Amino acid sequence: MGRDKSRNIEDPTAAERKLDHIKLAEASRIDGDKMDTRFYYEPMLAGHPSADLDIGKTFLGKRLTNPIWVSSMTGGTGIAATINENLAKACAEFGMGMGLGSCRKLMHDDTYFSDFDVRKHIGDQPLYANLGIAQIEQIWKDDKWDTILELVNRLQANGLIIHVNPLQEWLQPEGDRYYSKPIDLIKRSIDALDTSLIVKEVGQGIGSESLRALCDLPLDGLEFAAGGGTNFAMLELLRSDEAMKQTYSKLASIGHTADDMVNMVNQLMVDSSGDMPDLIISGGVKDFLDGYHLISKCYGHSVYGQASSFLKHAIGSYEELQKHVHAQVEGLRLAHTLLTVRR
Repeated sequence: MGRDKSRNIEDPTAAERKLDHIKLAEASRIDGDKMDTRFYYEPMLAGHPSADLDIGKTFLGKRLTNPIWVSSMTGGTGIAATINENLAKACAEFGMGMGLGSCRKLMHDDTYFSDFDVRKHIGDQPLYANLGIAQIEQIWKDDKWDTILELVNRLQANGLIIHVNPLQEWLQPEGDRYYSKPIDLIKRSIDALDTSLIVKEVGQGIGSESLRALCDLPLDGLEFAAGGGTNFAMLELLRSDEAMKQTYSKLASIGHTADDMVNMVNQLMVDSSGDMPDLIISGGVKDFLDGYHLISKCYGHSVYGQASSFLKHAIGSYEELQKHVHAQVEGLRLAHTLLTVRR
C-alpha cells in the first residue's frame, strides 16, 4: 500500500514551538491551590466559539452585542474629552453601553460640555448622564427638575444615573452634605422626571435592606459599584491629612463585594414575585472571567460593568483601547463556549 501523501503536511513552526515547550514547561506549572474554582471547564461539549455566536442582550431597551457596560468615570479635566470619546467609540464598535462621569459641572457651566458630548461617537448605544444624590436634593429643594431634563436632552442621553456616595462625600475635603434619605429623593425623582433612571452606589456596594428598598421602586436600572474596585472612600482619604486618615481609615473597608450583592439579589428574586430593575454588576470586575462569573450567577437581567480597566487603555490612542476591548470580548465568547459556573 502506498504512503498517504495527504498526511505529509509540513509544519514550519513545529521545531521552534517544541523547543519553546521544553524551555517553558517548568515555568508554566500552576499549583492546584491556584486553580480558579468558580467554573466547570467543559472542553468536550463545544468547539471554539464561532463567528456567529450570539452573547448579546436587550438591556435598558437597547440591544447590546456584548453584555458589558462602561461604568461612569470622568469629565471636566484636561484629558477627559479624549477618554470619553475613545470609550464611546468602543461602545459603538463593540455594542456596549456607557454611563458618563458626574455631569454636575454642566448644570452651571458649559466650559467642559465637549467632554461629555459623545452621542456622535457612540451611535445608538445606551448613554446615560450622571448626577449625585446631593445635587438631586438641591434640585428638589429649588424645584428645578426641568434642569435635569434639559441636561439629558442636551447630551442626547437615554436617561440619568443617580449616584449615591455618602462615604466619599463625607471624607472628601470639598464634599457635599445632604440630609434627606436617598430613597426618598429617588422616589421624588421617579415622580418628577419623565426619563429612564438608574441608581448607582459608588465603590462600597449596597446592603440588603437598601437593596430591597430600591428593588421595590419602578427603576429601569441599578448598578452595583461594589467593593473590590476603586474605593472612593480610600481615594478621598489619600487626599486628606494624616489626622483624617487615622480617624476614618477603617471606613474604607465597609461595604459589600459584587459576589455578596449578587447573592442578595438572587435571594430577593426568590422571595419576591415583582419585577427587578436591569442590573449592572461592577466593582472589582477586572476581566471577562469575573464578568462572566457574576452575570452567569445572577438570576436577574444583568450585564457587567468595568471602569479602571478601560480607563488605563482609553487615555492614549483609540487603537490601544480597541485592542484591549477586542481581547476581552473574545475571552468572554470563549468563556460562554467552554465554561459553566459552579453553583
